[in-house]
Amino acid sequence: MRRRLPAVALALGIALALLSAAPALAAGYRYWSFWDGAAGGGWSYATQGPSLARPKDGSVQGFRFSVSKDAAAQAAQPRAAADFETVCGATAPTEGSKRVALVIDFGVPADAPTGDTPPDAAPRTACAQVAADATTAEALASVAKPLRYNSAALLCAISGYPKQGCGEQVADGAPRSAAPTAPTSSAAPDSGGGPSAGLLAGIAAVAALAAAGIWQSRRRSR
Repeated sequence: MRRRLPAVALALGIALALLSAAPALAAGYRYWSFWDGAAGGGWSYATQGPSLARPKDGSVQGFRFSVSKDAAAQAAQPRAAADFETVCGATAPTEGSKRVALVIDFGVPADAPTGDTPPDAAPRTACAQVAADATTAEALASVAKPLRYNSAALLCAISGYPKQGCGEQVADGAPRSAAPTAPTSSAAPDSGGGPSAGLLAGIAAVAALAAAGIWQSRRRSR
């Protein structure tokens, strides 16, 4: 019985750690995700922000507004195919410029902040013809103003949507249309940010309970 005490304490601590960490791990973010068109009309999550990416002529770039739990693995993709010919097929190439097909998906009403509504129910497409060295942000600005960014250059709004908020956290189980809150950090939704407070509390509980079990076991064995 005495030998089992440390193991019991450790198991209890692990359970507390998981329970404490669960709310933080379940949180999502309301934001515009950025996508690169892939072969076959699919999408791949962009590895650069739109202000840094410089697509080539014939590229397809996508944007989707939604509440997503994880920026890379679970972010909602644009609901239209990445098809350059469909968007830009009627736009002739010109010297010194490039054509970038843009798919802008304003998402669903359930993901909209309180008092706001997606301007279009279906994804909007546009063919941006811009300078050869233009960024995706410049291509987007040429067809979908006004754009809004925060101080960390995170894209907050396209064509004025949403009217407020930028990458705010939305707890799992909370109404999707909850009023937006100002971001407490300039980090983008997919940045690391370190372990959550709940996880640290759980780890502390593991250590405390395990130490107590070992102490009690040694005391009784004397």
